Amino acid sequence: MGIDVDDPDPVDRTGEVTLVLSLGAARRLAEPEATLADAREWSRHVGIVANDADAVERFVRETGVENDYALRNWDKWGTLEDVYEETDAPRAVFVGASDANRRVATHVGFEYLSIDEAAEKADWALSEPERSSQSGIVGRLWRAVEKRLD
Repeated sequence: MGIDVDDPDPVDRTGEVTLVLSLGAARRLAEPEATLADAREWSRHVGIVANDADAVERFVRETGVENDYALRNWDKWGTLEDVYEETDAPRAVFVGASDANRRVATHVGFEYLSIDEAAEKADWALSEPERSSQSGIVGRLWRAVEKRLD
């Protein structure tokens, strides 16, 4: 995973921040596509990472979000290290939804903001945490049950 070299105009990215969201944090966004488009106004690079690259790909495809990071089968630790080494922005911020995300960010050298802090500072709308915090197999099972009940 790294900054997408296929970006049509990477030189014009002049924001002060490389912004990375955990998949859990991105799922909390009420309007992911609009929120990340807004973040692009002040960020040099914006993207989503997770230990499950397929889950990120599905989220990106389903929500229409543009991800600046070319996904590989790599965990969050390695991904964030790659992004940190490749970015030329003065700040690197990781927005997460758990204490584990805070540990990863701190270890790799990113500033850390919880999704709640980031949403408050950037005026982002969030969805209800109960529904969006369901990730992994439990979340997939819950969503499958909800679809059948609808």
